[in-house]
Amino acid sequence: MNNKPLGKRKAYGSIPHFVGSKLGPGDHHCPEGQAKICMEKKRDKHDEIIVQEKVDGACCAVLKLDDAILPLNRAGYSVYTSDYIHHLLFGYWVECHYEMFMDILSNGERMVGEWLALVHTVEYDLQHPPFVPFDLMVGSKRYHMDEFLSRLHGTPLTHPHIIHQGDIFPKERIEEYKNVSFHGAKNTDELEGLIFRVYRKEEFDFIAKFVNENFEPGKQFESYKALAKKKWNWNPFQELSDKALNGLEEETKLKEVIQQELSRLEKK
Repeated sequence: MNNKPLGKRKAYGSIPHFVGSKLGPGDHHCPEGQAKICMEKKRDKHDEIIVQEKVDGACCAVLKLDDAILPLNRAGYSVYTSDYIHHLLFGYWVECHYEMFMDILSNGERMVGEWLALVHTVEYDLQHPPFVPFDLMVGSKRYHMDEFLSRLHGTPLTHPHIIHQGDIFPKERIEEYKNVSFHGAKNTDELEGLIFRVYRKEEFDFIAKFVNENFEPGKQFESYKALAKKKWNWNPFQELSDKALNGLEEETKLKEVIQQELSRLEKK
């Protein structure tokens, strides 16, 4: 098995910030002109602005390649190479929903989203699956929102809530949604922020984000390996089964790690 099936490409890159957004290590701002298009004045009628809630979890992806479904971390590596329990659980969950992803993806396409199983900073009372897709991609190309949503239709998957679609979204309106969650967040005073997407002439143009000043990445855990201390948004025992486990290709590592760690978690 190729542990990095996308080659040098990551499963998902970084998203630039608007001025005023809370920056993290290595983060950067988007061009001033892009901010103006989103918040002040569109170039013309061909610009479409979509604003979504930014959910807080681990960025992961599901790739269909050579008629196989491959779960990846953000860097583009197989999650089965990861030591992080939430990555291994993502691979396990994807295997349980193998047929769904076979149906909605074509070869070469990947669905990227936020894996909300483990509480990072925001704790959620999830009323939908723990994987929240936000992009459908092939190579570096992002599909239009309409095509992305059409793939989710008829599945249990939920995308990040669309707050606004159409014209500009003035900067002062960001404050309105600072403490508003559409995904069951419990600590709404610590929400991550908003994502802005711009499509032009039915094609993806650019993406940017605004992160709230109160948001602290990874606040709810001390160490991924201290499993017993972790908080979870999702109970894996509701969906994981012996049948799914026995069908995994990466049997040795995943069985040893997941069975051992989940057994410990169940006892807690």
